[in-house]
Parts: sequence; structure tokens; C-alpha cells
Amino acid sequence: MKKDRDTLTRRQLLAASGLGLAALGRTTPALAAAAPAAPVSVAKCAGYEAGLAAVLSRQFDQIGGLAKLVGGKTVAVKLNLTGGGRLGSYTPGQTHWVHPTLVGTCCSLMGRAGARRIRLLEGAGRGESLEDKMLNAGWDVEALRNSARLVEFEDTNRRGSGTRYARFKVERPYIYPGFDLNHCYADADVFVSISKMKHHEECGITLTIKNSFGITPNSIYGDDAGVDEPNESPRRGREAVLHYGKRQPSKSAPQEVNFTSERYEGYRVPRICVDLIAARPVDLAIIDGIETSINGEGPWCKGFKYARPEVLVVGRNAVCTDTVACAVMGYNPRAGRGQPPFVKTKQDGSGTPEYAENPMLLAEAVGLGAADLSRIEVRGVSIKEALFDFESRRKG
Repeated sequence: MKKDRDTLTRRQLLAASGLGLAALGRTTPALAAAAPAAPVSVAKCAGYEAGLAAVLSRQFDQIGGLAKLVGGKTVAVKLNLTGGGRLGSYTPGQTHWVHPTLVGTCCSLMGRAGARRIRLLEGAGRGESLEDKMLNAGWDVEALRNSARLVEFEDTNRRGSGTRYARFKVERPYIYPGFDLNHCYADADVFVSISKMKHHEECGITLTIKNSFGITPNSIYGDDAGVDEPNESPRRGREAVLHYGKRQPSKSAPQEVNFTSERYEGYRVPRICVDLIAARPVDLAIIDGIETSINGEGPWCKGFKYARPEVLVVGRNAVCTDTVACAVMGYNPRAGRGQPPFVKTKQDGSGTPEYAENPMLLAEAVGLGAADLSRIEVRGVSIKEALFDFESRRKG
């Protein structure tokens, strides 16, 4: 197995031994100040049918054009299809999943822009294929398959169609110095994240950065992952390994930087997400806020309810895009731990507020992108015009 994977750099070996500065929380102001700032497009969009393609096309043009990014390329698209269930008569795409029409429209536009191959990626879970997961939720898989010249589907919770996992390194790790991921994330020339604009029970909000949490395969990072090697038939999530650090991932993958660090999920999950976007950077972030939800990431969360912000946020830098989207949600993108929206509710139902970390500030601190609105050019409609106050609606 070792010959199939890259070895870690000296910097990462130092980090793994507990000497890495970022791993110990000592990032430098210079890194944050030098973090790249990229323009972000904001648009109002009333629905997923008529006019959606025109709105997205205009947004892509506002951030530099789609053909330049995807022309002749293999494009990997990480979807946000978290969990199961539904809220009343609403489809998952209206509340906690990205909407299938948005996905199909993005594929169509990328195909027209010259993408050679498009791979739709997500962890399906419990042994089903990604196509089956979509079909069970009422998606028209055949329409997606025909939305561009070559559209493929892969469940990235396991090795899948590849012969081995791809290793991605983290230059300035918080939790992990590297990750072993499904080969599709390495084979792609362009990595696109399509996420849902919504609250999250453990992380406060979930946007582009949090969407990358799902690229970790359950075969390695799941609670029933193999101790020494991946379990290619995983059936459980990532609570013990990633959320709480009660056990390590399979020994075949890079282990934690600091085994004595905080085990609390409000500390761990945002940092792991930042490590992941550092390991596999997002080239195009698309945030679906046309229809969504409040009070959690899925219908299993207490107080979960439907919302209709009618907004799309698109950008080339994940941190900048999330920063603008956070402001569109009515929150301060530079809020600290325990300040809205970076609070969580105990899963025991006590309602006692607990903290979550701000992933945008964590990402900025290691130089991944600016989380400062004064440094980000907003194109399209203004944040004020797109504003949808999630917090007041959470309380209402």
C-alpha cells in the first residue's frame, strides 16, 4: 500500500510530531493579511425553473467566465445530499439537499462551456449507489446523465471505481496533515462545490467549507472503518473518528497532528473542514439559497423548517464565497466562537448553547482566503439587496 501513496513532507512530519505551528494554533497575522481575495457574485433568483440558466450564466461571467475554467477539462462536482428524510410535502432539494434542477443546469452550462467530463460526487452511505440515492429522492437521474456530453456518478464513501485512494497533503494542518480520498478528487482538473445555504446543528452554518467534510470516505474515516486498512463496505457515519476523535482513521491514512488536542466537535469539525479545503481546494463554489431551511442541516434537527431566501452566491475562492454568503444570511462573517451563527445545541435536547468555531476565520488564518468583506468585491446585486435574516426567522 505504501508505494501507492505519496510520502509526507518534512513539514508535515514535524506537524505530526506535534511541532507544527498551525497544529498548535499559532498561525501568523501575515498569513491572514496575505490570504487571497476573489470577487463573489450574488444574484436574486425566484425559482429553479425559468430563468435559472440565465442567472447562473451571468454570475459565472461576473467572476471570470466558465469556459476559461472548465473548457477541455474533467470536472468533479461535490454535491450536498446530506442525510435522508423529508419535511412534510417538501422535497429534500427544497430544504436540505441542493436542488436537482440546479445541479442539472450547472452540468448543462459546464457542458456548453466545453467540459470534457463531469463527475457528480457524494457519499451515498449504507451501501447504495449515488444514482440509487438520487432515485430514491425522486431525482431524474437520466436527465442529469444527458445534461452534458459525459456525466458520471460516483459514491465517494469508498474506493469506488478506482484502484487506490489518492493522498492529499495539508501544508498548515489543524487536525490532519493529509487525507486519503476517492480517486475522482485527484483525477479532476477542476473541483466544483455545490452546497446549500442553511444552518447546521454542530457548526452553526453550512456552506462551501462545510460541504467538503463529506469528501472524506467512510471506508477510512467512518465509525466502522478498518483499523489497519479501509473497510470497503462501510455502513456508519464519521461521528467517532471526525466529530469526537474517539478513534483514529484507518492506519493506512495520515493520522492526527496532535492526539491530545480538544475532542469537542465544535472545535474539531470546523478545523477538519478547513484542512480539507486546504488539501483539495475548491475551484468554483456555488451556494444554493433559492429554497432552503432554518434550524439545522436536515429534518432530524429540532425546529427544522422551510425557508425561501431566493438567492444564489457564486465565487472562485471558497472562503470569500462563504464570507459573502454568511453576510447574506444576516450574520457577521467575522463573528467569534459562541456568537451567532457559531453556536450549537446539545444533542441531548437540553437546549444549552455551546460554541462552534468560525471556519472562515480559521481558513483565513492559514492563508486560504480572505474572510473580510472590505477586501471582497461583490458583483451582481448587493448584500443588502439579497439579505435574508436567518437568525430572526430561527427565533420566529
